[in-house]
Amino acid sequence: MARTMKMKIKKKDNGIAEVLCLVNHPMETGLRKDKKTKELIPAHHIQKMLFDVNGKNAADVSLAGSISKNPLIGVHVKANSGDTIKVSWSDNKGESGSAEKKVP
Repeated sequence: MARTMKMKIKKKDNGIAEVLCLVNHPMETGLRKDKKTKELIPAHHIQKMLFDVNGKNAADVSLAGSISKNPLIGVHVKANSGDTIKVSWSDNKGESGSAEKKVP
């Protein structure tokens, strides 16, 4: 299933950029039961997000199943206007996605 990711970058002072990412993902813990079948819904959650600035790793984020559906993740990274920030993620079922955007 295709997952979308929206990115917003806000330039801060002193060469810092705030990166906000909203990922369309179910983030199932594996502990919740389906209301109709009473069967456990299998775990399906983002495990890792990587934030790169101009191709170099700037931040790694580890996630678990306890994060809510469609997570909004934010980090601060060193970046200047015109730099390219790429965010990529992978989950426990092998799905992945990425997006990139220039710092305003």
